[in-house]
Amino acid sequence: MSITNNTLNGTQKQEDFIMLPTNDVCFAGLMENPIVRKGFCAAIIRVHPDEIGKTELLPTHLQRENADDKLGILDVRVRMKNGTQINMEMQVKYFDFWDERALFYLSKMFSEQLKHGDSYEKLQKCIHVSILDFIRFPGDENCYRTIHFRDDATNEIYNRKMELQILELKKLSKTILPKEDIIHWMRFFNGKNKEEFEHMAQTNEYLGEAYEALQRLSADDKKRLEYEARDKALKDYNTQMSSAEKRGIEIGEKRGIQLACKVFRLHSQGFSDEEIAAECSISAEKVHEIL
Repeated sequence: MSITNNTLNGTQKQEDFIMLPTNDVCFAGLMENPIVRKGFCAAIIRVHPDEIGKTELLPTHLQRENADDKLGILDVRVRMKNGTQINMEMQVKYFDFWDERALFYLSKMFSEQLKHGDSYEKLQKCIHVSILDFIRFPGDENCYRTIHFRDDATNEIYNRKMELQILELKKLSKTILPKEDIIHWMRFFNGKNKEEFEHMAQTNEYLGEAYEALQRLSADDKKRLEYEARDKALKDYNTQMSSAEKRGIEIGEKRGIQLACKVFRLHSQGFSDEEIAAECSISAEKVHEIL
């Protein structure tokens, strides 16, 4: 199969097409570039890129076998020269137990460092980075947070060798001043068109390289097919979930009406609230609410 001059919607010319980093196929492709990886890792650990030596991509158990596997989750695992490991995930849709999943993979990454008989002193720092295209913490405007184990009483950090970083792209706004490089990277990942990427590319050489890598990925026929398949799988999933939710609401409304009718019927027959509750398998408070 070959790419024509038209894309997903049949209107955009191939030379105008640009991948979006929120698609995990694109994000993983960007992190394959050692210069891009170096720049982003430096932003994560808050050091100048010159302080980072060679970074190594590690194999991951979360690689996809099919286009719709894991529904937008594809992790990139990096090992730094000093042994620190960073696991990065791009996630576009919230699902239950996301927090538990992040903790599980952080713990797994940490424990997998030791082989049988190894000393605990060999354990190096592990960081799990969740790049979220949804709002996880609606109670504040903080788009970037770092989480450690802390003492509940003193707020003192217990240990720095396990760390969670959460980047909420939906909270980004033009009014947020980029006090740290991570904000520049978040804006790049959140880009929606060539103009935005070109603007971000002028920030520093690493984002410039990221834009060049993005252009190469977008021009690669094989990568583009994978990208489009991934995009379609996510849209199909969202459509299915929306349809299921609508059906669930309809079924719930129907069952609610049936329950209310039964409650009123029993009430009209002289049954007490407690008797109706037992008959309908609901609480007496619920019976009172319906009546």
